[in-house]
Amino acid sequence: MPKVKIDEHHRLTLPAEFLQPRHLAPDTEYWLEEREGDLIFHPRLPDVRKIYIEPTTSCNLRCSICIRNVWEDPEAEMSMDTFQHLVESLEELPNRNRVIFTGFGEPLTHPHILEMIQQVRERDLAVTLGTNGLLLDGETGLRIVELGVDRLVVSMDGVKPETYAGIRGATLSQVLDNIRTLNEAKNKQGSLFPALEIEFVALKSNFPELAELAGLAIRSSAARVLVSNVLPYSESMRGEILYGYEPIPPLSACGWPVKADAWLTWGSMERPRMHWGAERRCRFVRDRALVVGWDGGVSPCYALSHNYSYFAVDGRKKQVSRYILGNINSQSLGEIWMSEEYVRFRSQVLHFRFPSCPDCDLRETCDFRGRNEGCWGWNPSCADCLWAQDIIRCP
Repeated sequence: MPKVKIDEHHRLTLPAEFLQPRHLAPDTEYWLEEREGDLIFHPRLPDVRKIYIEPTTSCNLRCSICIRNVWEDPEAEMSMDTFQHLVESLEELPNRNRVIFTGFGEPLTHPHILEMIQQVRERDLAVTLGTNGLLLDGETGLRIVELGVDRLVVSMDGVKPETYAGIRGATLSQVLDNIRTLNEAKNKQGSLFPALEIEFVALKSNFPELAELAGLAIRSSAARVLVSNVLPYSESMRGEILYGYEPIPPLSACGWPVKADAWLTWGSMERPRMHWGAERRCRFVRDRALVVGWDGGVSPCYALSHNYSYFAVDGRKKQVSRYILGNINSQSLGEIWMSEEYVRFRSQVLHFRFPSCPDCDLRETCDFRGRNEGCWGWNPSCADCLWAQDIIRCP
């Protein structure tokens, strides 16, 4: 009988004779779990692919649809010491291929954001930058091109200037001018990157402009438009939600030509699901992604990365508590990712072993629904997560 090694942390290392018939890797450590009478082996692998970094929780706007109107977290920025811990941790993640600088603040307000991007690019990682576009002036845009950022996601929640101003309290023409300057910088540098993407949060107030999104994308030379529903953080936003009420209308142009040097590529539009359904899947877990907050705290997704309240799919107010699985100031990303709690959490989410709260016959009297907990399964619970329904979308 082959020997099974169990260390003082209850981690298992199983020999090749034990694992080969089961198509598992020899000499790999596993976390052992008993589930409904069965033994489950969870491999401890440093297989992170995507790292979302929140450089700051501060922003130069106060949008009506933003989580920052209701959250309990401070407005602060990631220190460079914390960022250095993060960068050093990247070396132990052999499968990492993309870093996304975004979050619930405006990354370009961080005084060292370009230095952060440069350090990531020096490690030959692809970089996505999310921004509202207002601080994307000529010098910043040129530097982003020079650094080789390959995706730039600009949030624009209105095609008409008055609609945009009503939601974001800013001037749409300034964003469009900055995009035009960026495209000129790309042409001068002979670069196809960053590819521009537009993120659009669909509301009842901007719903009529959805059909004009393709035209906005063409004028901006955007290669992709990502449409998301709004997560209603306030009573006023409850009246703006479309899911469950309105279908996304058929659009006359779901694709458009995008000039790329001597070639033409085809732009695309991704639209959200509009109704609660049986299928649930977490893109963060399936993409092997994690979120590093401004303070170094590591969360599994955006939905669990802050303390805030919102109105759930049934209209009930829900309080969400931040879920931190470790902090890069005291642990490496690999250690956090391979910890027993994080490995087991990802297994639960991958198979979505959570109740479906909106379908439950006891939902009207359930006390768990007022917070991110469930009556069974893992807590914090992903039971009524709108991201897992593709109702809410992220870059």
